[in-house]
This record gives sequence, C-alpha cells and structure tokens, in this order.
Amino acid sequence: MDNDDQLKAFRNEKDIHTDFKDNMTYSDYLTLDQILSSQNRLSDHPDEMLFIIIHQVSELWMKLIIHELDRAIQSIQSGELSPAFKMLARVSKIQSQIIQGWDVLSTLTPADTWNLEMLLVKHQGFNSYQYRMIEFSLGYKTEHSLKIYENEPEIYEKLKHQLNRPSLYDVSIQALSRAGFAIDQHVLERDITKPYTTHESVQKAWQAVYENVDEHWELYELAEKLVDLEDWFQQWRFRHMKTVERIIGNKKGTGGSSGVSYLKKVIDQYFFPELWEVRTTI
Repeated sequence: MDNDDQLKAFRNEKDIHTDFKDNMTYSDYLTLDQILSSQNRLSDHPDEMLFIIIHQVSELWMKLIIHELDRAIQSIQSGELSPAFKMLARVSKIQSQIIQGWDVLSTLTPADTWNLEMLLVKHQGFNSYQYRMIEFSLGYKTEHSLKIYENEPEIYEKLKHQLNRPSLYDVSIQALSRAGFAIDQHVLERDITKPYTTHESVQKAWQAVYENVDEHWELYELAEKLVDLEDWFQQWRFRHMKTVERIIGNKKGTGGSSGVSYLKKVIDQYFFPELWEVRTTI
C-alpha cells in the first residue's frame, strides 16, 4: 500500500477522531513528554543513550512484574489459586521481554564502551532496587542488602516492607498446608525475613502433588507456573552475565562486585528448591 492508498483508507474511516482539543490524547495519557525527556546522559558517549533506555525499559517491566507478583501472592494467600495462574504466566512473558533487552545491549562491543565504562562504574548503583524487590517477592530475602539503600529512605522503606511480607513461595507452601499436606510447623512459622531453606516435609508434599496430578490439579498448575517463572529468571540472569562478559570481560563490576564471577554465582540460586529436587525423586 503506497502513501496515496493509505491516505484514502484513512479518509474512508469516517469514525476516526482527529480533534482532541477537549480530550486527553495518547501522549497525555502515557505522559510521553516526561518519559521521552528522561534520558539524561552524563557524557558525550553516543552509546550511553542505548544503556539508559535499555535499563529504563527494564525498570518499567520490573515495575509490572512487582505489580503482578503482589496480586498473585494476595490471590494465593486468600485461597484463590486459579486467578494467580494468569498473573504468573504474565510475569514469565515479561521476563522474556527483559531477556530480549539484553540481546540489544549486547550489540555494544569492547571497542564501543571503553569511554563509557568508567562513567558506569562511577555512577551506576550496585543493583536495581526493583530487582531486589522481585527477589524478595520470590523468597530470596537478603536483609543485609538493605544497607545499600540507607541513604534513600523511600526506597529503603519499600524494600523493608517487601522483606517483611510473605513471599510467593511462602504462600504456596501455605496452600499445600491448607490442602491437607503435613507441612512441618517450623516451616509454617519460620522467620519470613530470612532466606528460605529446603525442608523434607515440603518436598514430600510437592512429590505427592506430582504423583496425583488429577487429585491436586490446582496445586500442580501452581507448581508448574513457579517452575516456569524460575526457569525464565535463570535465563534472565544468564543473559545478564553473558552480556556483561561480552562487553567488559572479567573486569570488576559496578558497585565493587567481582563482575562476571559474581553473576555466575547467583545463577545457581533457587527460589523454589523442592520443585527442582522433586524432579529427581518422582
């Protein structure tokens, strides 16, 4: 379709609104002026724009992940498992979008970034606080990490609030208990601000779910949604690690971390360990 055909097609659509003087526009609704003017470079390096936009987009996706995880946790906590499945499936799809963002960032090469590197080391924080909130929501609670944000009271309080809330796995284990599985009381009453550690009673419960799928269909669906989510999360971590390795090699990371070595270690952290262990035992 050439430009003339497009113009004719547009004119034939009699109901299309073109006068927005008394209505909120698309740009107004999405506050595009604010969003599109928020890429404030700190250097003249042309690739800094790519770095900023990729990370801003990731932060927006993470905001939606936190929103959906909060809804899913509330749903499962109230005994409504089925509505949570759509929310968790959406989180997995969002994660796939973030992973594709790393593919775009990997178009940077060491030759492109040598001037950008010092800027990033100087100005980038140790980690995204929203990424921390997602980890807390999934059950990887690291109270010591709050210290990084002590100089940002609003962020600190958000993280502290998330730290003290039941995680997605906490409420999933509670769902097992409500369904009649013998979950050890120590697990149900544990300090939820601490990292979760595996427990035999939880593994036995999940194994029973997998061995009697028809009888425990909703719990089985929940288990598979959790595995999907963690699978995507590990791919997210892996793409992050490989992108960093591709661009800056084994240099020290931002915030003083060991860089790629640190990122390799976190790939092996599991949020829902029994759901992986049960694959060996069934």
